[in-house]
Amino acid sequence: MPLIRPSRDEDLDAIARIYGHHVLTGTGTFETTPPTAADMAIRRADVLGKGLPWLVAEDAGQVIGFAYGNWFKPRPAYRFSVEDSIYLAPEAAGKGLGRALLAELLATLERGGVRKVMAVIGDSANAGSIGVHTALGFERVGVVKSCGWKFERWLDIVLMEKSLGQGDSSPPVDPQSAA
Repeated sequence: MPLIRPSRDEDLDAIARIYGHHVLTGTGTFETTPPTAADMAIRRADVLGKGLPWLVAEDAGQVIGFAYGNWFKPRPAYRFSVEDSIYLAPEAAGKGLGRALLAELLATLERGGVRKVMAVIGDSANAGSIGVHTALGFERVGVVKSCGWKFERWLDIVLMEKSLGQGDSSPPVDPQSAA
């Protein structure tokens, strides 16, 4: 049974390898050049520096997936709304790990005070990502048609959202002012 845990520095090579595979072969990300482990370290430090989670799934000592949440937009007013990202190693796909990893990410985000999670899913044909988000209660809120160009074709993005905790029914507790 895979273990889901907070990421560590020593996971960065595996994270970069998993993500690089998706950059080179998939349409779930619109990046076209795989970032290095050093690049991923900077991205991870940014996420963790905002008090947001970056999780990994580990099986038999090997990182086989990762997920994190980052502010939906960079301005401080978005600090209660995040965009999720989740990627699995090819050999880990189709085994329910994506659902488990996303469920743990959502629980961690909710405990941290996040009220809204957005999925910005590359490629409207990305049945795996759309399916796992739907299974965990995300609702489709729109499609931006033909906004990305990758692999010599136009790609859509599917926008999905899920409210956490009290959603927008009450003011959030601001962790910056609670200190």
